[in-house]
Amino acid sequence: MQEHVTGAASHGPAAALGAADPGDDRSAAPPAPRARRVLGVLLGCATALLGTLHFLLAGVVLGPFLLWPRTRRDALRVLMAGARRLTALERSRRSVFFGDRFPAHYRASDRKVLRYLAVRCSTGLLCAVVTGLLVFGAVLAGLLVNGAVRGGLGWEELLTQAVLGGVLLFLDVQGLYSLAALDARTARECFGPSERELLRQRIDELAASRAAVVRAVDVERRRIERDLHDGVQQRLVALAMLLGRARRSRDPERADALLLQAHEESQGVLTELREVAWRVYPSALDSLGLEEALGGVAERCGIPLRIRFEAGAPLPQPVEAAAYFVVSEAVTNAAKHSAATAVEVRVALTGTRLAVRVEDNGRGGADPAGSGLAGLRGRVAALDGVLRVDSPLGGPTIISAELPCA
Repeated sequence: MQEHVTGAASHGPAAALGAADPGDDRSAAPPAPRARRVLGVLLGCATALLGTLHFLLAGVVLGPFLLWPRTRRDALRVLMAGARRLTALERSRRSVFFGDRFPAHYRASDRKVLRYLAVRCSTGLLCAVVTGLLVFGAVLAGLLVNGAVRGGLGWEELLTQAVLGGVLLFLDVQGLYSLAALDARTARECFGPSERELLRQRIDELAASRAAVVRAVDVERRRIERDLHDGVQQRLVALAMLLGRARRSRDPERADALLLQAHEESQGVLTELREVAWRVYPSALDSLGLEEALGGVAERCGIPLRIRFEAGAPLPQPVEAAAYFVVSEAVTNAAKHSAATAVEVRVALTGTRLAVRVEDNGRGGADPAGSGLAGLRGRVAALDGVLRVDSPLGGPTIISAELPCA
């Protein structure tokens, strides 16, 4: 008994900034309006002044206690309490005026917080100086234009002042842009993983996924060898023995019976060989697609299997193969080991991610570190996907995978 339910996929935005992981809240957001960003820069000058005052007061009041080993811990706790409040204020400023989004559960170390606050105070005060020079230059430009209109300046002096003012204006604007970029970069390093941390994490993930793929390929080769040796090869040996006995038999009726038995055995060998080839890679994936290949899984399943396929867009071939093997392995485990009486499969495309969910009503207790599930995890991780196994004792068992399609 199989039931296939097909529907259109719902699409939604799933973009993320940089190399954000699933627990990262730094989702893509439209840039803030220019006026709001300018206001955020001006407010940053004021918060930098607050940070500078905090460091000065802490240095004067807590300096002796920071030098004495017995009181250093308590004094450092007071210093960090104020520093973290100021960094929380800076984080709110970046979120409100610049539209930045940072990981919700990331907590920077004390050293990183102090370093960020020190850099923020320096850049904020320098930004205030550059902004003051820009305002002062605008006032001088107004006076220069007023003098030129009244005829109090000659053309040579006016040209010299205009060139000098243009160079200073360019330097002021470039300085503001550079300070704003430095502010954004230091905020990312403090309120979320730095670029170096993300790169190191990405390298570790790639190394782990590569090792998992190697292990999965080795396990798959051994499984194929075992299926051929213990199944197909043994039946071929039995077929050869039947044919040999029929060739040596002197009784025509006995020989006919042996040939009939050999013919039936050959049909069984072909069926088992077809099953082995299907487990290695189903040809239906290339010719008919993932939905039809999953239909083949439902046909071979010994328990009721309900499949809901909600992927209306074409899928990349590696994603289809990974999704097929997740469903096939999970359904096979449910039928063999969990004593399940029903299995439900849902495959849905949401935005640029394909979600695969297999749930059975068996007794649970599946081992996520088992060879089959570990191989699936390696196959999914090789595509930057995630495989989750939830199988408490008593059931149900839920195996879910998320595969990026972009």
